[in-house]
Amino acid sequence: MSAIDDDTRRVLFWALVAFVVWAAAAYVMLPRLWTHHEHQPGIKRMPMVTQTKQGIPGDPINVGLVGSQDDIIHAMNAAGWMPANPVTLKSSIAIVGSVLLRRPDPQAPVSPLFYDGRVEDLAFEKEVGRSADKRDHVRLWRVLDNGKDGGPVWLGSATYDRGVGLSHYTGAVTHHIDANVDKVRDLLIGDLKTAGMVQMVYQVTGLGPTLFGRNGGGDRYYTDGEIGFAKLTTNGAKNPNPPTIVASPPAVGVKDAVWSAAASLLGVN
Repeated sequence: MSAIDDDTRRVLFWALVAFVVWAAAAYVMLPRLWTHHEHQPGIKRMPMVTQTKQGIPGDPINVGLVGSQDDIIHAMNAAGWMPANPVTLKSSIAIVGSVLLRRPDPQAPVSPLFYDGRVEDLAFEKEVGRSADKRDHVRLWRVLDNGKDGGPVWLGSATYDRGVGLSHYTGAVTHHIDANVDKVRDLLIGDLKTAGMVQMVYQVTGLGPTLFGRNGGGDRYYTDGEIGFAKLTTNGAKNPNPPTIVASPPAVGVKDAVWSAAASLLGVN
């Protein structure tokens, strides 16, 4: 009987050791290997999820831009992204009419989200389909006056609105987002590059790999956890050359491969 007890203790001991090793690797050692902020160290300790007015975690931060406000406005317009109108009674009625009557509203308002206690400084959108119920959009917050690249740094949350419905948490009318937020991040950076508005592109660690995130409306999202950064041209001038692409550390590539495999296995990629 004591032999069985000793075997059981051994099994439990090694199971505990395996658990501790796994936990240390998964939550301490491996994240340190692929966490990288060398291009924008000033954002290292900043939150990477927005919040709703009620304080519910919202959409993840997945976009970064470097440039003045005028640079951003010039670049976004050149890339085909229109500034969203402020939320007013008139604009709210217009977006309802757009959705119900299936007519365009390329500058429909976006619902406010908060980052570090502040509502977005800028918001842009790109129409998809015939009305404002489906659109790509991004909210942007200025977070640093002078980043490592020598210009103001903006963090943003880019998502695709797939339709209008009720929030799963509050019951309020809201847009529901598509789960693949990385796709919109890459679309936005790609549009800016195609328009010739980008000098340099790189990635910085954001939220980290997430398969089962939920935003303020209860919508699921998944992401490889990287922020796509673009250093913009100044004064709306076009870059005659392809932008400089700065590669991420090798460990990030390994992390992305593991994340992609896990996402495919779970049917979310």
